[in-house]
Amino acid sequence: MHAQDSRLQEGDIIFQSNISPQCKAIELATHSRYSHCGILFKKNGGWYVYEAVQPVRQTPYDEWIARNREHYAVKRLKGADSLITASEILQMKLAAGKYMGKNYDSYFEWSDERIYCSELVWKIYREVLGVEVGKLQPMREYDLSHPLVKATMRERYGNSIPLDEKMVSPGNIYNSPLLETVIER
Repeated sequence: MHAQDSRLQEGDIIFQSNISPQCKAIELATHSRYSHCGILFKKNGGWYVYEAVQPVRQTPYDEWIARNREHYAVKRLKGADSLITASEILQMKLAAGKYMGKNYDSYFEWSDERIYCSELVWKIYREVLGVEVGKLQPMREYDLSHPLVKATMRERYGNSIPLDEKMVSPGNIYNSPLLETVIER
């Protein structure tokens, strides 16, 4: 176990970068060092990250942070001690549970058929707490000018890039004024 585990609370949002080939394009388009996120919950006495990868799953905390040589950040809703009750944590786990096993959404569509990482976090917070932890914005508002971003978009969408599709990035959530930093490594 890591010494910083004692600072974690259920419902914390954890961020990392560079876990897949598309991550660099996400970081460039969003001007953020973070390209992936999930929510921390305890299960059977251990910490797990509920995350949207292929498929959506619960990953042991130590395994999750080891992916990026233990470089990660943890953020928490400001005032969480009074805003998030044990009952709401249970509701958040139940909300996350309905996405378990779903396919990862590599097209970043705003639906519940497939889901991407920051969409999972955003929807759980919105559904259970009524809080929008990050700005939803159309794809066109991200920086799509870098050649790597353009190539990734072309590969994914061809000539039909959904520029008006609403999305939320890990960077949007990381930069939310509703969150405070707990750990930054």
